[in-house]
Amino acid sequence: MINERDGQDGRDVIRTRKTGIWILNNPSTNQGMAFSPEQRHNLRVRGMLPYRTFQIEDQLNIALEQIRAKSSPLEQYIGLASLQDRNEVLFYRLLVENMAEFMPIVYTPTVGEACQKFSHVFRNPRGIWLTPEDIDNIPEVLRNAPFHDVRLIVVTDNERILGLGDQGCGGIGIPIGKLALYVAGAGIHPSHCLPISLDVGTNNPDLLDDPLYAGYPHRRLRGKAYDEFIEAFVQGVKTVFPRAVIQWEDFHKDRAFTLLDRYRRRVPCFNDDIEGTASVTVAGVLAALRVTRQPIAKQRIVLIGAGEACTGIARLIGTAMRAEGASEETVRCSILAFDSKGLLHDGRTVDEPNKVELTAPRDLLKHYGLDPAGDLSPTAVIRAMKPTVLIGATAKPGAFTEEMITEMAKHVDQPVIMPLSNPNSKAECAPKEAIAWTNGRALVASGSPFADVTYEGRRHVIGQANNVFVFPGVGLGAIVSEASEITEEMFFIASRTLAEFVSEERLASGALYPHQSDLREVSFKIACEVVRFASENHIGKAVPEDRIEDLVRSAVWHPAYAPVMQPEPEHAGV
Repeated sequence: MINERDGQDGRDVIRTRKTGIWILNNPSTNQGMAFSPEQRHNLRVRGMLPYRTFQIEDQLNIALEQIRAKSSPLEQYIGLASLQDRNEVLFYRLLVENMAEFMPIVYTPTVGEACQKFSHVFRNPRGIWLTPEDIDNIPEVLRNAPFHDVRLIVVTDNERILGLGDQGCGGIGIPIGKLALYVAGAGIHPSHCLPISLDVGTNNPDLLDDPLYAGYPHRRLRGKAYDEFIEAFVQGVKTVFPRAVIQWEDFHKDRAFTLLDRYRRRVPCFNDDIEGTASVTVAGVLAALRVTRQPIAKQRIVLIGAGEACTGIARLIGTAMRAEGASEETVRCSILAFDSKGLLHDGRTVDEPNKVELTAPRDLLKHYGLDPAGDLSPTAVIRAMKPTVLIGATAKPGAFTEEMITEMAKHVDQPVIMPLSNPNSKAECAPKEAIAWTNGRALVASGSPFADVTYEGRRHVIGQANNVFVFPGVGLGAIVSEASEITEEMFFIASRTLAEFVSEERLASGALYPHQSDLREVSFKIACEVVRFASENHIGKAVPEDRIEDLVRSAVWHPAYAPVMQPEPEHAGV
């Protein structure tokens, strides 16, 4: 089967020599009752469908009715997965036109429950699982993928799924969900996408003790054997899919930074937990500063958490400050971070490399009047530093206490408060708490979807700091530009573009992010900026300024039915 553009009107055309039940069982070709009588005859499915011919809009109404009738989010997730397995175009059309309603189903928070119960809800395969037993045959296994022009791979080793930890082979739900958002949010064609699980075992005792667990039933690969497996995977991708961008997803921080540093200049790749989270968070801060009318170089930030997310955020905040002309000393004095043991400072032993860069020197504590031997609790640090921004990525509910936030509000008129952990049950505080504790003055964004908050008669719209506002556009731009490397500057460009996109009306309502229905437009703008940067900095193909938008637009797929036709004579063997 091949996809091509019709030479006369530019429409997509699917050409295949297959007919009959294969057409109906293949989600890429199946159009169900939208097949016309002529198509039913030519494709030999006449009589295999009821008499009526529906338009895609009719099918969409039926699909929405069916999904909305499901009794729980997990049942809706299973129903949507089933639709994706039957009719890919209809699935993506439903998602594109109802993004705000179904994004929490196909991705966070519902995808977390689906990952936990994967072995017991598994129905149809989607993607590739690689185990240590495949190490000598990875190219061969990758060639079993249903499409052969893969441009985008989302891969996980399943160890740190959302805030839920090790989910074994079920972690593939995250790459599947992420790629659904790439397609719906940026228009990357499904045939260019491949979800991969590196099933290197699991240390989750519940999974190992489950007789129905579907994955590799061994404890996790570690050390040299793990490194050799990852190297074999990367080499396999370079051999089979040499034009693919790799997104590392939900790796434990002990491996996430190492893999990113090791491979980012060998293959175009990025880690969404580090760089995507940083980008969307910095975008939220920049949007908030449009409200407070302050420069980012004047902000003081406290990070509660020192893992992948907060390390990436600290790095990108530094990039944003330097872009405004801030000195290294200003950047150094602007950020303090806490891990599970307390404030990171040089009076403690800090072994993890990513935490070392977040460690405050003694003179910085002195600058804020803090005694390394005294009270260094979050509340004490907030009292001394008077931060303007509080960001949490701990997966620990209640990490933002009322005492911390009321102390912050004593010194800042409109504090920016961002509890980023997901799902909702893991959030550092609820947005309604942050707003109440600041007497309605806080600018709040959350990592999970929360309902809007009404406080003293005023409605506060809670924008979601969802990486989906960043990674689809960056991925599309990297693919279109054929970037040899995905740089930190690209993520800062994405932050700035996203912050500028938020309307004045949204900002006035308290929202620091656009509505999710704007995702395709946001992604398009980010992709154009990434292509521009890659071209100007010679890390992608040269694209004239007046051709950038047309080039990106030509790569965007809209989910609509394409004619399914027999091959031309030169494709007769396909």
